[in-house]
Amino acid sequence: MLASVAGGFGSLALASLLGEQARGAGSETPGLHHAPRARRVIFLFMSGGPSHIDTFDPKPLLSRYEGRRLPVLEQNTNVLLGRPRPLGNAFPSPWKFRRHGTCGIEVSELFPHVARHVDDLCVVRSLCCDSFFHTQGTLEMLTGSGLFVRPSIGAWLLYGLGTENRNLPGFIVLGQPSGLVDQVKSYGSAFLPASFQGTRIIDPREPIPNLAPRMPRARQRGQLDTLARLNELHRARRPEEGALEARIQSFESAFRMQTEAAEAFDINRETPATRRLYGLDDGLTAGYGELCLLARRLAERGVRFIVVNHQNWDQHSGLLTGHARNARLVDAPIAGLLHDLRSRGLLEDTLVIWGGEFGRTPNSEGSDGRDHNTGAFTMWLAGGGVKAGHVHGSSDAFGAHVQEGRVHVHDLHATILWLLGLDHERLTFRYSGRDYRLTDVEGNVVREIFRPTI
Repeated sequence: MLASVAGGFGSLALASLLGEQARGAGSETPGLHHAPRARRVIFLFMSGGPSHIDTFDPKPLLSRYEGRRLPVLEQNTNVLLGRPRPLGNAFPSPWKFRRHGTCGIEVSELFPHVARHVDDLCVVRSLCCDSFFHTQGTLEMLTGSGLFVRPSIGAWLLYGLGTENRNLPGFIVLGQPSGLVDQVKSYGSAFLPASFQGTRIIDPREPIPNLAPRMPRARQRGQLDTLARLNELHRARRPEEGALEARIQSFESAFRMQTEAAEAFDINRETPATRRLYGLDDGLTAGYGELCLLARRLAERGVRFIVVNHQNWDQHSGLLTGHARNARLVDAPIAGLLHDLRSRGLLEDTLVIWGGEFGRTPNSEGSDGRDHNTGAFTMWLAGGGVKAGHVHGSSDAFGAHVQEGRVHVHDLHATILWLLGLDHERLTFRYSGRDYRLTDVEGNVVREIFRPTI
């Protein structure tokens, strides 16, 4: 009777853990298709779509057309906006750009702190995507599809590489994206095993609710071991119940996390100097600074994929105040993260990505806003084997469409996987009679942004 009703807390995790160890980090990992350049990813996701024209892709020619219609928009409205919409006049950026670092990359005055680290950045000014709306755009950026439920890129990485720390989740999501985003789908595992889905942290001060032990550790371990023996009986009688493995693994992980998770999320262990570096002494920057500091602590403890959300960059109106405030909140913390990763030797094998789900239009929406733009936008990468102090691709003179070096979201995903040692065409999972992959049937690795190997 016990064998048939025990929910299972322990034993089947053994098979998962053994497989996980076999897929762990290292040159002999069976999951690797080639030598990796990075071991982990920190994705600084600016939910809502920051304007490339006002941040990292200067368009001085817009000033000559101020108050006038842009010919490039009249020619190809649907490609730019994804649907017909009333077109405003040219809207030059209200912020100045200037060159920074030895590389001389131009950065907006919105990001004075990040600009000091421009020699570490690989700025890609030729991104494009297919999904015009926030929900679909976020799904496309994080799962490869804006239309169908697909595994998140973090889930694919865990499936391919496993985790480096069995005592922490391998895929963690910090902060909340914009309200319309479906987080279950954006950070889920879809048809991959449930153990690969993202763990969302709502409150860093209580990162995982109900994790505190309710009984002495030895007694709890004894309960899990007893249930493990019962589950062995259950598995022997019902080997087809594969979903049980993920459930059991979650309980085993929770047991291990009771010790390590509490330490990993305790930023009070950091020095005052480190806390200042991330802006924790400033009421405006402390919130995102705390998340960036946690991202570094999780990265150095072997978490494979970390998303650090910030909302809301969706300024259909009030661009001047909205973008200025958003940049003020994240600029110093992001610069602190880059500095801290480099000083600790982590930037070399940590791929940092900054960007949103799409860009904004060069024309105005209303009097002081910008609409969504899927035709061209900018993201930057740092560390993890990419060229430093480098610009890849370009948009046209107005920032409306990609002009050179086109990088679709599928290409970005293929490139991320490659940097972590995975071939996007070979990383597949058979589901419902078909082999699926993150990039579906598209995607090309953007090798032009790779740092030359010695």
